[in-house]
Amino acid sequence: MHGPELLLLLLGALIVTAIARRLNWSAPLVLVAVGLVVSFIPGVPEFELDPHLILLVVLPPLLYSAALDSSYLNIRANLRPIGLLAVGLVLFTTLVVGVVAKLVFPDMPFAAALVLGAVVAPPDAVAAVAIGRKLGLQRRAMTLLVGESLINDATALTAFKVAVAAAVGTAMHPVASIWMFLYITAGGIAVGLVVGVVVRYLRKRLCEGVLESALGLLVPFGAYLLAEEGLHAFDIQFSGVLAVVVAGLYVGHHSPRGRYSTRLQDAALWKALDVLLEAFVFALIGLQVSTIIADVDLDTGLLLGAGAVLLAAILARFVWMYPATYVPWYLSKRLRGKEREPHLGQVTVIAWTGMRGVVTLAAAAAIPPEMPGRSIILFCAFVVTVATLLLQGMTLPWLINKIGFAGDDARQDALAEAQVQHRAAQAAVTRLDEEVDDVPDHVRDQLHALAEHRGNAAWERLGRQDEENPAAAYRRLRRVMLTAERDEFVKARDAGEIDDEVLFRVMRELDLEEAALSRE
Repeated sequence: MHGPELLLLLLGALIVTAIARRLNWSAPLVLVAVGLVVSFIPGVPEFELDPHLILLVVLPPLLYSAALDSSYLNIRANLRPIGLLAVGLVLFTTLVVGVVAKLVFPDMPFAAALVLGAVVAPPDAVAAVAIGRKLGLQRRAMTLLVGESLINDATALTAFKVAVAAAVGTAMHPVASIWMFLYITAGGIAVGLVVGVVVRYLRKRLCEGVLESALGLLVPFGAYLLAEEGLHAFDIQFSGVLAVVVAGLYVGHHSPRGRYSTRLQDAALWKALDVLLEAFVFALIGLQVSTIIADVDLDTGLLLGAGAVLLAAILARFVWMYPATYVPWYLSKRLRGKEREPHLGQVTVIAWTGMRGVVTLAAAAAIPPEMPGRSIILFCAFVVTVATLLLQGMTLPWLINKIGFAGDDARQDALAEAQVQHRAAQAAVTRLDEEVDDVPDHVRDQLHALAEHRGNAAWERLGRQDEENPAAAYRRLRRVMLTAERDEFVKARDAGEIDDEVLFRVMRELDLEEAALSRE
C-alpha cells in the first residue's frame, strides 16, 4: 500500500464515517459495507492487509486508548466473568471451530484447523460497544464487553502461535503449550505494569501537559515492542497486547491525579486517533473481499464449509455463555450472596455480540505461506469477520430493544454525583474560608456562590427530564453569551484592532469556559 493510496483510503474512510454519524448509523458497519462494494469497482487499487502494520501500528493505540477510558475498578470487580469470556471462551471457540473445520475440510490437518479456530476466536467489541452506549446498555454488560475485548486478543494470538507451530511441524507437548501460554501472559502483564509505573513517574516530573501527551503517544508502541521484541536477544517474548492493556489501565486509573491540561489534551488526542484508526481498519476489512475471493477456487464445498465455520463461531459463544454464567452462580454460595442472579437478557445480548474485527484478518494474513490450507483459512476468516459484523451488528439494536434490556445507570449516576458534589461543594467552601485573608468580600461571596451553584446544579439535573432546569438554562444562555463574545473579538481582529495573538489567547479562555459548561 503506497502513500497516495493510504491517504485516499484514510480520507474516504473519514468521509464515510462522517456521513454515517450524521445519519445516526453505525459507522463500522457502513464502512465495511462500502468497502465491500468499492472493492469490486474496476480500477480500484488493491489494498493489501499487512499483518505487521495492523499488529504494530494500529492495534496498540486502539487497545491503549480503550484501556485509558476503561474503569480498572469495574474490570477488577468483574474479573471472573471477564476471564471466562476473554480466556475460556476464546480457547473453547478455538477448539469447536477447529473440530468443525476438520469435519468440513477433511484434507486440512487438524493443527491447521485449530489455527483457523484461533484466528476467528476473538470478537472485536468496537461496533458492539458503540451500539450499546447509544442504546443505554447496562454498565455491567458494557464492562464485560470492553474487558473481554481488551484481553481476548492476547489469548487468541497466543493460541494462534501455538497452533501455527504445530501446523508447520514444530509442535510442543501439551504441557509445554500450557506453560508457554501462562509464561507469555504473566510476562506481558509484568511488562505493562513496569511501563505504566515508569510512565507515571516521568509524567509527574514533566513540566508541560503537551510533553506528557507526547510521551503518552509513545506508550502503546513502546509497551508492545518491549514485550514482543525487547528481550528477543535472550529468546524471551511476552504478550505485547497484554502489556499495552495493563499499561493503559494503570495510567488511566492514575490520570485524575495528573494535570488538568494533560487530561483535556489526551481526551481530544485519543478520540481523534480512535476515529481515524477505526475508520481505517473497518474500511480495510471491506476492501479485502475481491483479493481474498481471487485467491481461492469458489465452489459449493468451500461456501458450505465457510458457512459451517461461521455457524460454529456464532453458536460456540451461546453454548459457552449460558453455562459459564449460571453454573458458577448456582454452585457458589459466595457468588449468590455477592451478586444478583444474572439477567437472561444480558446473557443473550452479550452472546450475540460476537462480531469479529481486524485482528482476525491480520492473524490470518500472518499465517506462513507454507502452511497447509492457508487460502481456505483466509477465506473462512474473511467470511466470519464480515458476516458477523453485518449480521450481528445490524440486528443487535433490534435485539436490545426487543429484550428491553436498557440500564438505569444514568439516573443512578446522577444521584451519586449529586451526593458527592454536595460534599465537594462543602469541602471547597471550607478550604476557601481557610485560605481567605485580605480578599475583598465581593470576591469571597462570588466564590461562595459558584460553589453553591455547582452543588445545586447536580441536584437540579435529577429533576424532571421534560423541562429545562435552572442549571441547563444557565449553560444554554452562557453559551449564547460566549458566542457573542467570540464574534465581537473576531470582528475586532478582522478590523485590525487586535492582533491574532490576542485573539488566540482570548479564544482559549472562552473555549475552556465553554468546555466546562459541556457535559457531553
